[in-house]
Formats: sequence, C-alpha cells, structure tokens
Amino acid sequence: MGRLYYANAVEPIELPDRLLAHVKVIVGTKLRRGESFTLSWKHAADQEEGRTTLWLQPSIPLRFVFESAEPEKLNQPILKHMAEMANSSAGLTVDLDEEIPEMEAPQAPTRMRPITSRTPVRARTTVAA
Repeated sequence: MGRLYYANAVEPIELPDRLLAHVKVIVGTKLRRGESFTLSWKHAADQEEGRTTLWLQPSIPLRFVFESAEPEKLNQPILKHMAEMANSSAGLTVDLDEEIPEMEAPQAPTRMRPITSRTPVRARTTVAA
C-alpha cells in the first residue's frame, strides 16, 4: 500500500501503489497548471463506512510514498478517464477496492506488402475499314 500525505496531517491516506501512481500523475498535472480540484473516494471495505473528499490546490503540500521500489506501469486510457473526471465539476473520484488493469503490451505492426497502383494494359483493337 502506498501512502499520500496531505497538508500537515500526521496520518497518511493509504492507497494501493498502482492507484496512487495514477493519482500522482493527475495531481501533478493539475497542480503544475495551477488548477485546484477535489479528490474523493469511498472508504475501503476494511475501513469505517463513509467517504472522504480532499481539496487539492498548489499551496497545499503533498507527499507520495510507494511501497514498491519499482515504478508502476501506467494505463493510458485510465489516465485519460481520470483526467476528464478531474476536469469536471465533480472532481476526481477513485475506487480504493477496484484494481487498475495493466495495459496490454502493444503488438508489433504486421508487415504489409506495399500497395501499388498498376494500370492494366489494354489490348488495342483495330477496326478494319
């Protein structure tokens, strides 16, 4: 589990490393642009029932701590979806109990024969006079 330290709070917010890596990219992008937004989630199944919303703005200190030493591979379609949510009036809402799927490795393009335009040669017909 990764940890997000928000403002001067002593207790971190625990998020799965993979989710935290995606949140970090969205938060970094928004705050670098000087944009404020909310980050919300329902409490995990093993926590007290409820939900939490944080107001994120450039002047509030944040620290992201990951359990894994290796960086997570990011899922681009998920990042795009998260960015769209963060740009909405509802803000970014994440699900702590949902796993972010890994991207499938891109397949090498199949080699195709070049397409050429060939004009068929027509036989000339002569008309006898």
